[in-house]
Amino acid sequence: MRYEDLADLPCSITRPLVVLGDRWTLLLLKASFSGVRRFNAFQGALGISRSRLQDRLGRLVEHGILERRPADGGDHVEYRLTPKGHAIYPILMAIRDWGDTYMAPDGPPAHYRHRDCTGEAHIQLTCDTCGTEVTARDIAPEPGPGVLAHLSRPEAEAGQ
Repeated sequence: MRYEDLADLPCSITRPLVVLGDRWTLLLLKASFSGVRRFNAFQGALGISRSRLQDRLGRLVEHGILERRPADGGDHVEYRLTPKGHAIYPILMAIRDWGDTYMAPDGPPAHYRHRDCTGEAHIQLTCDTCGTEVTARDIAPEPGPGVLAHLSRPEAEAGQ
């Protein structure tokens, strides 16, 4: 199966990976959340080639995660996070929590503090009904309407 074909699978983990699933894209998003907005600033911060940077920024714009717009002064273009882009922040924080736990032998390289109280932000998976914190051992996946709709399409029945 080609990488691009994965976007057609009825899976809400697989589909986003087609857009977000390489290190440069996630690093671009991390930089965006840190306030980087200009093409040359992304390139300088990450050391990414111009062609790869152009490709990844284009993909993020195409998917509505970043928007390309003139800067306030109008002399250059900026890449700004959209609401859809801001919704990715918990994903980056989950990766950061995992990295702090398993890949930071000397302790976290940065603290992500809540501005109002100075507590540290962490990701927590909870049940939307009872509020209990859950882990992978507590989850039982079952087919949802997206997979059922996919299975009822003619191309799915033909084995494509």
